[in-house]
Amino acid sequence: MQWLPQSRLKSAALLLLALFFIGAGVSHFTNADFFLAIMPPYLPLHLELVYLSGVFEIAGGVAVLVPSIRPMAGWFLIAILIGVYPANIHMAVNPEAYVAQGTPLWGIYGRLPLQFVMIAWAWWASRPDPVETMASHRAPAAVR
Repeated sequence: MQWLPQSRLKSAALLLLALFFIGAGVSHFTNADFFLAIMPPYLPLHLELVYLSGVFEIAGGVAVLVPSIRPMAGWFLIAILIGVYPANIHMAVNPEAYVAQGTPLWGIYGRLPLQFVMIAWAWWASRPDPVETMASHRAPAAVR
């Protein structure tokens, strides 16, 4: 498929990234209570922010599949990951409430470094392949 990177590994990473963010975004609507529970109390408009972040995640997951805006979409997904990081910190600082809800302690603390892995994944998967970059900078063939 021409809209995917030439590398099978990168194509798989890109498709999984898109599916992950689209699925996560949808879950903001189907499981809003979970996201409301991890919202730091100092943020206003909790339900609105849960829905807004869901819309952004779905939009970013779709946009990363469009080659012409893929690098920008990758940066957008990275911004989302940075933007939701305070919720992960809030969970780590207040683990007792989440453990009581059935979240394992390793899952609470594992979210912190996992966010950086996700950032690296979004960045790498949304970068053009070196072959694609070279082809786009190649001089046009001379007209005879």
